[in-house]
Amino acid sequence: MWLAPEEVLVANALWVTERANPFFVLQRRRGHGQGGGLTGLLVGTLDVVLDSSARVAPYRILHQTQDSQIYWTVASGSSRKEITKHWEWLENNLLQTLSIFDSEEDITTFVKGKIHGIIAEENKNLQPQGDEDPGKFKEAELKMRKQFGMPEGEKLVNYYSCSFWKGRVPRQGWLYLSVNHLCFYSFLLGKEVSLVVQWVDVTRLEKNATLLFPESIRVDTRDQELFFSMFLNIGETFKLMEQLANLAMRQLLDSERFLEDRALPRPARPLRNISALKRDLDARAKNESYRATFRLPGDERLDGHTSCTLWTPFNKLHIPGQMFISTNYICFASKEEDACHLIIPLREVTIVEKADSCSVLPSPLSISTRSKMTFLFANLKDRDFLVQRISDFLQKTPSKQPGSSGSGRNSSIGDPAPEALPAPQEALGQPASPTSHPQGAPTASQGLLKLFQGNTPMEDLGAKGAKEKMKEELWHIHFFEYGRGVCMYRTARTRALVLKGIPESLRGELWLLFSGAWNEMVTHPGYYAELVEKSTGKYSLATDEIERDLHRSMPEHPAFQNELGIAALRRVLTAYAFRNPTIGYCQAMNIVTSVLLLYGSEEEAFWLLVALCERMLPDYYNNRVVGALVDQGIFEELTRDFLPQLSEKMQDLGVIASISLSWFLTLFLSVMPFESAVVIVDCFFYEGIKVVLQVALAILDTNMEQLLSCSDEGEAMTVLGRYLDNVVNKQSVSPPIPHLHALLTSGDDPPAEVDIFDLLKVSYEKFSSLRAYDIEQMRFKQRLKVIQSLEDTAKRSVVRAIPGDIGFSIEELEDLYMVFKAKHLTSQYWGSGRPGAVRRDPSLPYLEQYRIDASQFQELFARLAPWACGAHTPVLAGRMFRLLDRNKDSLITFKEFVTGMSGMYHGDLTEKLKVLYKLHLPPALSSEEAESALEATHYFTEDSSSEEALRQEEREGAGNENIQEKREEKGNSPPECRHYLQMWAKEKEVQKETIKDLPKMNQEQFIELCKTLYNMFSEDPKEQDLYHAIATVASLLLRIGEVGKRFLGQLGRKLRDTAPGEDEPPAPGPPQDPAQEIQSPAMGDPQARAGGDTQLGNVPQESQVVGEGGSGEGQGSPSQRLSDDETKDDMSMSSYSVVSTGSLQCEDLADDTVLVGGEARSGGTVDADWSISFEQILASILTESVLVNFFEERVDIGLKIKDQRKVERQFSTSSDYEQSGVSG
Repeated sequence: MWLAPEEVLVANALWVTERANPFFVLQRRRGHGQGGGLTGLLVGTLDVVLDSSARVAPYRILHQTQDSQIYWTVASGSSRKEITKHWEWLENNLLQTLSIFDSEEDITTFVKGKIHGIIAEENKNLQPQGDEDPGKFKEAELKMRKQFGMPEGEKLVNYYSCSFWKGRVPRQGWLYLSVNHLCFYSFLLGKEVSLVVQWVDVTRLEKNATLLFPESIRVDTRDQELFFSMFLNIGETFKLMEQLANLAMRQLLDSERFLEDRALPRPARPLRNISALKRDLDARAKNESYRATFRLPGDERLDGHTSCTLWTPFNKLHIPGQMFISTNYICFASKEEDACHLIIPLREVTIVEKADSCSVLPSPLSISTRSKMTFLFANLKDRDFLVQRISDFLQKTPSKQPGSSGSGRNSSIGDPAPEALPAPQEALGQPASPTSHPQGAPTASQGLLKLFQGNTPMEDLGAKGAKEKMKEELWHIHFFEYGRGVCMYRTARTRALVLKGIPESLRGELWLLFSGAWNEMVTHPGYYAELVEKSTGKYSLATDEIERDLHRSMPEHPAFQNELGIAALRRVLTAYAFRNPTIGYCQAMNIVTSVLLLYGSEEEAFWLLVALCERMLPDYYNNRVVGALVDQGIFEELTRDFLPQLSEKMQDLGVIASISLSWFLTLFLSVMPFESAVVIVDCFFYEGIKVVLQVALAILDTNMEQLLSCSDEGEAMTVLGRYLDNVVNKQSVSPPIPHLHALLTSGDDPPAEVDIFDLLKVSYEKFSSLRAYDIEQMRFKQRLKVIQSLEDTAKRSVVRAIPGDIGFSIEELEDLYMVFKAKHLTSQYWGSGRPGAVRRDPSLPYLEQYRIDASQFQELFARLAPWACGAHTPVLAGRMFRLLDRNKDSLITFKEFVTGMSGMYHGDLTEKLKVLYKLHLPPALSSEEAESALEATHYFTEDSSSEEALRQEEREGAGNENIQEKREEKGNSPPECRHYLQMWAKEKEVQKETIKDLPKMNQEQFIELCKTLYNMFSEDPKEQDLYHAIATVASLLLRIGEVGKRFLGQLGRKLRDTAPGEDEPPAPGPPQDPAQEIQSPAMGDPQARAGGDTQLGNVPQESQVVGEGGSGEGQGSPSQRLSDDETKDDMSMSSYSVVSTGSLQCEDLADDTVLVGGEARSGGTVDADWSISFEQILASILTESVLVNFFEERVDIGLKIKDQRKVERQFSTSSDYEQSGVSG
């Protein structure tokens, strides 16, 4: 490859000059190629330890001038052929031109310009302008691909010098972090260490320091523990490894979203010596952190951030912090966590102006909004550029619609206008139908609580009413001082007010603001109404589940005891399931949504649900509740840290797993009285999951003594249940709602009541050290454990579902599953165009989630099959794939895969021969492989031509209709697994196939079988004996077929008068009878073999696959020439020679319609009368002991699986890439 010219001061150190001319030098690295010895070992060690890219290019070309001591690198090559090509180009194109120049400086300038031009021309079409990786990095990427056999689709993200601890000895080398793999390479004094780990296999990733290892990074997989240390910047390396492992976990969790998420954001300005992917991943991490901090929509992209100060009028201070600018928002976060947070949507901005600088207020910037608020930023480093960026974004911001400002909801929620209330009240008499439009629904303008509770004056509620009134006044004072709506200053004072409880009248508004749902709602006007309209009348698995759970959603609340509340809940849940089919509907969503509907309109409840499911509780409500399991793991870890005494006891009782899911999924709404739980929801929308974890820890801490004395899980659950039932909210102005859970756990001696505000106070006093950043770090660590645990569960479920007669052990099945899954995953990140990558459906049963296509199966077949057939292997693999793919969707599941493998590995001689026999009958034999199949399709319909296939489908119990029904009836419940197990058990009972059920084989199919056997024996140690045996068997079977043909001919003449059309002449075009073509040289001179090849090669529409696979071996197999020369007089051997070589060029027969029940049915075949049965083939093979021993020999699949695992990271293009790299 051409390199951008760089100076080299010492040209001959570690290099040997091989060719030279006045202007260029071609050099070879010492120790590379011939020679080597101690020099090679030392140079190889230096290359690895000191320079990551030196081993990439064992050859290089330098530019030099006679009087200069400076050399310039202009090209490098991984092979002599590649570097020679560059050298010849320089000699042919530049030498004459350079001799014209007088000045050496001009020569060097011209050469550098020419090389830069060549590089620019080569790279012009490879990548977009401005997105080029630096030369050093490209060389490292090239080295990674070559060293570890990676394809070009595998992108390097970054590489680091470090030590890998092998035992107690550190091996210095280079760690390569690519999108899908972690790779390490070391070469020290002749000892080589090469390591490859897929990110999807990582079960643990942490940074630690121990006595044995210095500060190091630990990477665990299911099989090994790896330690890496001595990093220059261990923090940066670990952060990048976390990001890549997180991407891999997303791939396992949701492949569809992963494929959409692969389009990483492009960098605005490339940085030197950092790869584009590394910049993209850094940008992604910053985006995610920015969105999480300010609760912004998922498509918001951070443009940049800068340090500044913000003038806060409420305390008249300049607060230092960071200003963040994105496409639709300007945000500010103070350095002190609780000092001040600010969000300014650009849709609210009216004026951006630069104020006059002074010593007290340098570089100030004033931003005014529609709500008459002005924000003053100062100490901005690059104010002019900042103003320009904000102006650019403002121009792209859509014009604001009237009435949609941040305070638009204030009038309807804070002080509802009298005229706005009658419409809903009047509508109470007419329950909304499920199909009614949301804008006409009674809940469109306000929450259900107002409709059913009425407007009871606060004075009538006594002390509670006075307390509620005081809360409202405190919030109104806060609004006056800190602002109201989206642009409110959020400070420690705001949090204190939230902890005291949000007033009923303001709850819906503040939930919308604190969750960020308000921003999405005002930027998507009409979106909810459109979703409801689209989803009305649509039925799916989600809508069925929603209907089942509608009446279980807070049935004790009057709002959901009538059709009005039920219809609103139905519309919100159905609209969300329609918006996000990946989640659809999950149990617990109904409980949370019903509470949201009490305090907001349908549209507001919908956007709050979006914020919950997609941002605040990520992955909680998918079909495997991964997010809740992750936070359950965090809860266990926090219990160990804060309550070590209780932690061990809780683990022994198994309580945490039982309680935490219901606590977290419903935010305590299902386990605590409604009036109390809603206070926790207030804090949750402001603080996030941190509050839920704090409250959970406080509950365990309060009940520690009782829990320690519990003897079983049931007793512990009762203690916690009774405690939670008695958590009360004495300040609530709502009428008390009976709690169904309390009725179940009440006892003779109920525990004392606990005020919810006291519980919150304790949780903040004891456990407030939790930070959002720490929780995110813990979430990553737990996500690895949870997802890998789910994958292990899936593996065990799949293995258990495989029928017992498959023959493989549990360990072998698990190993095969991991190999099969790895092959599927490679299609997702290296073969995005393959059907297997597109069609994966995580909602399918475990057994059907991972599927592979024909090309992937071919790779696995070549590595794992016990029958090595050389160049014929792809043909055999294709036939096996078609035989296994019963539903014809070009994909096979793991069950189908192991069924095919088991047929070749297990069973007796008869069973293995049956598999081989079926591979040479339809449907395994494709129509493209035979001319006769094309002819036969003109005479027979698909139904009549596939009687055997239909019988086989009935036996297997897996027709297209069953497959379709299985897909339509897919679900997540355990009964579905039982349904599948029952079906497979039924299959097993019916699958009693006898050799008499197999159809007869015609001549072309028999020739293909001989060809397969010929290729199968070519790599066996007893090759010659097997050739003799198969020649004898083939000759015998050919004679048997001839006898059968004559017998059928005599029978046909007797029946001619009853069946006059049966003996009609063959269609024009095919050559003369192949039985005679094969038979006559078999009975005569073996030298006639060439003539047989020629005649058989004239068959039109010859299969390309067969031609490629057989033409080389037909004429040039040394073993075959030897056997022919030694045995010219051996009639059986010459018969074999003709069959094996002549058949290499013949056509396959691709449809068994020629012989249905043993009768000739088609006139377009080569010799329709000739046929042979499986019993005849079996009987003939049994006469040859060497063949019997070959098929009955046991092969250990474990060794083949180990070999496959070594190369399973390789893609099919990697070998092509390596060849091109060697050949130049």
